[in-house]
Amino acid sequence: MDTSTGKSRFDDIYDQPDPRAYFRRLAPFAYEIPHHGQAAFRRAAAARAAMEDGSRQAAAVLDLCCSYGINAALLNHDVTLAELYARYTGPGTRRLTTAELVEADKDFYASRRRDGAYRIIGLDIASAATEYALAVGLLDGAYNDNLETGEPSAPLRNAMAGVGLITLTGGGSYVTRNTFRALLPSAERPVWVSAFVLRTVTYAPIVEVLAAHGLRTVADTSRSYPQRLFTDEREQCYAVEAVRALGLDPADRETSGRFHATLYESRG
Repeated sequence: MDTSTGKSRFDDIYDQPDPRAYFRRLAPFAYEIPHHGQAAFRRAAAARAAMEDGSRQAAAVLDLCCSYGINAALLNHDVTLAELYARYTGPGTRRLTTAELVEADKDFYASRRRDGAYRIIGLDIASAATEYALAVGLLDGAYNDNLETGEPSAPLRNAMAGVGLITLTGGGSYVTRNTFRALLPSAERPVWVSAFVLRTVTYAPIVEVLAAHGLRTVADTSRSYPQRLFTDEREQCYAVEAVRALGLDPADRETSGRFHATLYESRG
């Protein structure tokens, strides 16, 4: 539990050698926001790709807080989040070593690769998680810079020059305007942002940074997306109070037992 907020933390599952602990730990709480991101990010990526004139390499997607490349798996492969839960919590992969799982996952994802797959790079401070995503072919590049406390490295700045879309699901509670302030000056193409953000936190400071770079942000606040079940009553109380403090109504959302997120789309 984060004593500063009341929100439970799962820090131990985000930097393992492979994603099995991640899925096992989150399964009881029905963590589902990547499922909602799959359709939204495919729409955004297709619309952004349509802007390209074909004279240079297609713009890349940067998945912020990418962890094990789950959003990349769902964006570029014919697979569902439910299938990933079944794969990584089921008996078929339980006894494999990480090295054996990596080899099996290479074949698994290669066999489900979609035509016209996007070039995806990941940014996450969890180096073990990004190493897995690179090893199995989910990411084309990965960076572990902590932009909350420092400036981007030269390799990340170079990669950012080719990015056309930034995606975000689970990191909206952890990254702030600092990360976007650090990233956007290195962009050399029009960059869109598609972000799912918990209703317990304000996205306004990031919206201001995006606006300074010519991006207009819209959100359908009448709709929300379930993220996961609360771990306990204390966490639910925190969420309900946080949502109300932002002037939102938790009825039939947080009061029903789940975190909910809003989808923000920012385009130039």
